[in-house]
Amino acid sequence: MGCYDCCMRCLGGVPYCSLVATLLCFSGIALFCGCGHQALTETERLIETYFARNLQDYITLAYIIQYFQYVIYGLASFFFLYCIVLLAEGFYTTSAAKQTFGEFRSTMCGRCLSSSFIVMTYVLAVLWLLVFAFSALPVYFFYNMDATCHTIDVLTETPASINQLCVDARQYGLLPWNAVPGKACGMTLSTVCRTREYQMTYNLYIAAFIGAGINLLALVHCVLQLAVNQVYLRKRRRRAKDEWKGYNLCGRLERDAGEILSSPYPAETSYVSCFAADTFRDNHQR
Repeated sequence: MGCYDCCMRCLGGVPYCSLVATLLCFSGIALFCGCGHQALTETERLIETYFARNLQDYITLAYIIQYFQYVIYGLASFFFLYCIVLLAEGFYTTSAAKQTFGEFRSTMCGRCLSSSFIVMTYVLAVLWLLVFAFSALPVYFFYNMDATCHTIDVLTETPASINQLCVDARQYGLLPWNAVPGKACGMTLSTVCRTREYQMTYNLYIAAFIGAGINLLALVHCVLQLAVNQVYLRKRRRRAKDEWKGYNLCGRLERDAGEILSSPYPAETSYVSCFAADTFRDNHQR
């Protein structure tokens, strides 16, 4: 076998759909965890600088942010290992690998394992849908803040109305109601929106939201791919049983008759079907 044939055989055994799902999962979870972790750090800095003057006002928020950062560490590790396992499952069940690297093989343990991965990935997709919705909340907060700042920039000629435009962090549950000042209004809010910390935090939350969407798409893709592979394996198993029954029919007829079946065709083509059946049986049993 030449180098070209060997390369084509290896490339033919790659589960491309599972590989695409794995790359989507890696990129999505990396974007969500990396940008989300840094965005939480910048959010704590913004709250401390512009919305709260006392440490006790945002100490609970600081603990919550730290807790979510630890959760992000766990999510990154879990999805990294889970995507590798899903890719290995794709190599095992893909039709290209089955057609390239040998005859059809399917055990009860393998089928149960594939079904378990389908259920587990489906549950993860449903749970991650909640994470995707939750990651939209900070984007919504910063979008409202950016819209208010844009309105302030437009109404710079009427200072009295500008001071009535505020963003209150207490209304979003970020700070307790007794926090001082708890909100930013007028030109102070406009100044906050022009800072590098605000722009970077806003962009990081958008990137984290996009990463959560990519990871959700990857999980849905994995569920569909695993389900398709499971259906394919079931069809191959049924087809193998039907072929075994059909090719083994000649041998059963010979055992029942107690003699070799003759053929009405010339001698050169006699016993062709029985020979093919015996050859298929011997290869299949190996």
